[in-house]
Amino acid sequence: MASKKSVFITGAAAGIGRKAALSFARKGYTVGGFDIDEVGLKSLKDEIEDLGTTAVVGHLDVTDADEFAERLKEFTDTTGGRLDVMLNNAGILIAGKFEEIKVSTLHKEIDINCKGVVNGLHAAFPYLKATKNSVAINLASASAIYGQAELANYSSTKHFVRSITEALDIEWGEHDIRVVAIWPLYVQTAMTANIKTGTTDRLGIKLGPQDVADRILEAAEPGLFSKVIHQVHYTVGTQTRILQAGSRFSPIYLTRLVNKSLAGGH
Repeated sequence: MASKKSVFITGAAAGIGRKAALSFARKGYTVGGFDIDEVGLKSLKDEIEDLGTTAVVGHLDVTDADEFAERLKEFTDTTGGRLDVMLNNAGILIAGKFEEIKVSTLHKEIDINCKGVVNGLHAAFPYLKATKNSVAINLASASAIYGQAELANYSSTKHFVRSITEALDIEWGEHDIRVVAIWPLYVQTAMTANIKTGTTDRLGIKLGPQDVADRILEAAEPGLFSKVIHQVHYTVGTQTRILQAGSRFSPIYLTRLVNKSLAGGH
């Protein structure tokens, strides 16, 4: 098996995925960057190679399980079968009143945010299993703390990501695979450029994609404390930490009231 660490990233052409790809590249990883935006991938490959490491990029529709398996095989063929980090980053965010959003749009969000993660985890398993101390990293969200008004479907997809992360971290422990989730609040990317909800008005959009990428690196290469407690969930930013801690220690009715207030309810 090749000695150089490797990472496979979905949604790598822009935003969080791109920042994560460059961050892993600076650490010397062989970076696999995959997306439907092939123009963005070309410039990403150039940037990574300018950093002196190897980039493998290619088209990937995460909702296509067969294509996902094919891209992972192609990538690991270049790494000697090694896959240290599988980063399920691709996702979309649709905001608005649930009943006013086309059901086909809601289904697309589920397909990318949920089925895309399932496809990635399933296809990556044999390569993660074959690599010592490997990790699958899934992008969750602060909206997985409690269902969010005006983000009902998106929030539900992130609850799914949370649950599958927790379950597989237990299930795959016997194979020396960690499964973790990254929990940002709103991040300043193209995905949130036109988003306006009660929660964004009250909390703002204060995180940048590099903030999330830095946390992803911490999850991939955890410190001693994180190893000792076997950390599964990695919050990003002070606001998310406060919201998560509050939900953990407050009764459910109070968590509901807080979320209703943030959404602009009375």
